[in-house]
Amino acid sequence: MAFVERVFSGVQPTGNLHLGNYLGAIVNFVKMQETHNCIYCVVDMHAITQGVDVWGGPTELARNTREVTAAFIAAGIDPNKHIVFNQSQVAGHAELAWIFNCVARVGWLSRMTQFKEKAGKDRENASVGLYDYPVLMAADILLYRATHVPVGEDQKQHLELSRDIAQKFNNDFGDSIRGHGFNDGAFFPLPEPFITGPATRVMSLRDGTKKMSKSDASDNSRINLTDDADLIAQKIRKAKTDPEPLPSEEKGLENRPEADNLVGIYAALAERSKSDVLQEFRRRAVLQLQECAGGTLRGKTRADRLRDEAAGGRSRPCRQDPGRRRRPRARPRRRNHAGGAGHRRFHPKELELSPSPGGGGSTHIERSEM
Repeated sequence: MAFVERVFSGVQPTGNLHLGNYLGAIVNFVKMQETHNCIYCVVDMHAITQGVDVWGGPTELARNTREVTAAFIAAGIDPNKHIVFNQSQVAGHAELAWIFNCVARVGWLSRMTQFKEKAGKDRENASVGLYDYPVLMAADILLYRATHVPVGEDQKQHLELSRDIAQKFNNDFGDSIRGHGFNDGAFFPLPEPFITGPATRVMSLRDGTKKMSKSDASDNSRINLTDDADLIAQKIRKAKTDPEPLPSEEKGLENRPEADNLVGIYAALAERSKSDVLQEFRRRAVLQLQECAGGTLRGKTRADRLRDEAAGGRSRPCRQDPGRRRRPRARPRRRNHAGGAGHRRFHPKELELSPSPGGGGSTHIERSEM
């Protein structure tokens, strides 16, 4: 069966978004909304897989959810054309995750490198949720039968796990799936990644061997999307580098992680290749590249608009706060595909998007009846 192309992706609300989020995901979000049917999610259930000291507790989580949503809109995502929603308000994510827990194998999860990185040496004290995080991610994607996911390089392994889960579900329940009208036995698609641009994985400005992170103790290690123009320029100027001039070829950036990071950032922001940037700046000091990158960055991140949107989000009720609006509703026709699991059946045609009965311009998902 040919699946309707649909894009799903999300961002955790665990604090201010930074340049890594912008170049690794949000830039692709904005581009793809012009050519694809898109669903964007603020994945607060993923945020709580780590300690409360990381995600800040319920009040902080709600505030961060509003800020991430504001950042989506400020970066150029149009909520009037595409769905932007809060993960925990749709129960299907947790329901499908449990079914997938019974499909996925322990060995698959044991190979996930990001769990090992986040748990560190104290893995016995890590939450089960952190270990099981990739299964919930698979449920997020496949609940809407998404065919494409704009992810950074560090999430590619998790997306491959989503494909494995989808394939095993299709194989395990193939007879039942075909019995319900899916003649090729494919109920779930095998989602593909969108990994584009030379700076998909943005590294710390203080250590080019580490990923840029909102949890880094030094604020100078990252460019926050809400930083003002002066602060952005200051952080770029202070970024760690080396005294050697820039090479004329990418091979010359080997063993120079900080210089490679700055070249990649500028190339991605300027929508050029690394090779093209190196040809322009060859044999010139990295400082000259830093000046150009700072100027380009100030315009691209739209810091003023992001700050205004975020401030507005903090001062007004969140649309997705329980009790303040009707929950986004899925209207599936329930059929039993998994031996009594009551898995929700989707129409093989396009999902229909319609205005929420609660008004306010929000949107809910309505699945066509068979």
